Amino acid sequence: MAVWLGSPVPVTAADTYRIDPSHTYPSFEISHMGFSIQRGFFEKTQGTITLDWQAKTGLLDIEIDAASIQTGDAKRDEVVRGDGFLAVQHHPKLIYTASEIVFDGDKPARIKGQLQLRGVKRPVELTVTHFECGFNLLKLANGCGADAVAAIQRSDFGIVSFLPSIGDQVWLRIQVEAYK
Repeated sequence: MAVWLGSPVPVTAADTYRIDPSHTYPSFEISHMGFSIQRGFFEKTQGTITLDWQAKTGLLDIEIDAASIQTGDAKRDEVVRGDGFLAVQHHPKLIYTASEIVFDGDKPARIKGQLQLRGVKRPVELTVTHFECGFNLLKLANGCGADAVAAIQRSDFGIVSFLPSIGDQVWLRIQVEAYK
């Protein structure tokens, strides 16, 4: 377990952080026939976050390897990777690009961007539910961590298989660590 020392807001204007794929696993939640909430996550993620501390804004680019999806069941994983859902052979990446990070005080609160899923791009606003920066003693690097969440409609991205039995609303959660 890393030791994390919280610190005040950095004094530099803009800092760029590279996403740490070993501590970043975007996840999702979806209703299964109204009986349960099924969850899954993606194992492979990369990207960068730029935070301009003085202007209180920023940028985000994150790429998620669609084939790295894990739901806890190998057969279900194959179905979700297939053409009825993620169509990973034709669309290997989920891409979230944000051109605006909105601060509340000294911390990001909302991320306004575009999600590209199955070749369809739609606006998606993430709400930041946790954010902290500091020095990681194990990595010997300054970094930031965050949790962000948004609800999307999968049908907006052309994913209509098994509707309405499998829910249309999907909760997308991105938990991330990133380092300078």
